[in-house]
Amino acid sequence: MTSMPAPLQAEIPATMRAIEIATPGGPDVLRLVDRPVPRPAADDVLIRVAAAGVNRPDILQRLGHYPPPAGASDVPGLEVAGTVVADDRGDAGRRVCALVAGGGYAEFCVVPRQQCLPIPSGMDEREAAALPETFFTVWTNLFERGALKRGETVLIHGGSSGIGTTAIQLARAFGATVLVTAGSDEKCAACARLGAARAINYRTEDFVQAVRDFTSGAGLDVILDIVGGEYLAKNIESLRMNGRLVQIGLLGGARAALNLTPIMQKRLTITGSTLRARTADEKGAIGRALQQAGSPLLERGEVRPIVDKVFPLARAADAHRALEAGEVIGKVVLVP
Repeated sequence: MTSMPAPLQAEIPATMRAIEIATPGGPDVLRLVDRPVPRPAADDVLIRVAAAGVNRPDILQRLGHYPPPAGASDVPGLEVAGTVVADDRGDAGRRVCALVAGGGYAEFCVVPRQQCLPIPSGMDEREAAALPETFFTVWTNLFERGALKRGETVLIHGGSSGIGTTAIQLARAFGATVLVTAGSDEKCAACARLGAARAINYRTEDFVQAVRDFTSGAGLDVILDIVGGEYLAKNIESLRMNGRLVQIGLLGGARAALNLTPIMQKRLTITGSTLRARTADEKGAIGRALQQAGSPLLERGEVRPIVDKVFPLARAADAHRALEAGEVIGKVVLVP
């Protein structure tokens, strides 16, 4: 471990407020506690957190289904924005947002340097805190694994989620035609305002038929799916020749029956990934690619994180309740 730079030592308290998961369970197991301020190791930075994003993996961790990787903080929270207050390269004072493997629900957070991105000009910390987890996830899955190209057609399940609102904007910005599914007419309308050419209310419409009608039977080039389960067969039916299915969530279950015939006949690719357990170098590579391609869009305001609700850190349980209740269009953010 490295010592903190001397000029900043007086500015950094010994303890901080953080949210702890007392035991696996419902939102009420989240409790505000005092913890020691973490100390950065070599190649880490210490961020004074101005805002932290709330994501569904945090809920899974709270329920006991998604433990942090070895060596990561047990404090939930996968993305933060704030100011660097300790950096062994003497670069303190920068405003950054960062992807973390844990520790975001706190007043201070240690982050590997390569997982930090500068906050785009004109963006406040609350917006910036909603950027890393969804933008890293969408970039690596939709554009790297899914190889989405200009002129192609993509279906994004859960279009009103943090992932969905990010994917709509990025896919549109890079010249794709976007279809989405969402669970209400209000959410469908929000997706349309972000650039979706067709928003399908999955409670009242069959998305397979809606895709068939929209594409005149041709099908989709790419599907980004957070559902899994029974959606697998429907997704395969909705893809065109050489289509790609990218699985990034399992809200509908991890198991499904699979007919291999259409995969062979249409030469389909089924892939997927998780982000949290990747190494700092892998996450840094994703961040550099995203920064090169996406930063101009963020700087110009053409693509922005959608923040729906903001809660104080002490009300982390209410933030989880809002996300679990499906009340959110975009992201939920906590502020210390």
